[in-house]
Amino acid sequence: MYRKFLMIAAAGGMALAAAASAQTAAPVAAAPAKNWTAPAAKIYAQKLSDETMKAHPELLSVTLHGVPPGAPADTYTMFAGSYPERIGNPDDPDDIDVSKKGITIVDPRWRRTKDPAPKFVVLMPLRDVKGENIGLVVYAFKVPVESNAGERKFYTQALDLRDALAKRIPSYEALFAPAQ
Repeated sequence: MYRKFLMIAAAGGMALAAAASAQTAAPVAAAPAKNWTAPAAKIYAQKLSDETMKAHPELLSVTLHGVPPGAPADTYTMFAGSYPERIGNPDDPDDIDVSKKGITIVDPRWRRTKDPAPKFVVLMPLRDVKGENIGLVVYAFKVPVESNAGERKFYTQALDLRDALAKRIPSYEALFAPAQ
């Protein structure tokens, strides 16, 4: 009986050791290296993002991207948005394409397993009051689980949001001024 107990205990110990080893051996996704640090005080762009989120419960997020003043010309980054921990993350290639080429990407995010909830994303040029393309704005809309349709609806809503935002942006540099 004692010997049987030792064998079970040893087997349990090996299972625990294997489980612990598997946990420590599992790759941990490292946070992306930041390429910009926001000033300590809230900037105007962040104020605009916060106000947009507050006024539009249909949004999951809104983010503003571009090259911060004084940064090297290829430092495309998120400089304001509804996920403050992501501010300063380098932009993805599709973000940079929108900023550089002035294109719009309408992305229903079909069959994406890494996204925690279904969403519909529109990436479009950020504009100032003069209508000049000055960066990138990304709107992520909430979508019911059973439906990932509505391309026309989300695109036109994103256009309306972006155009209303543009009326509040006197210049690109103004986005980086302290919020008041």
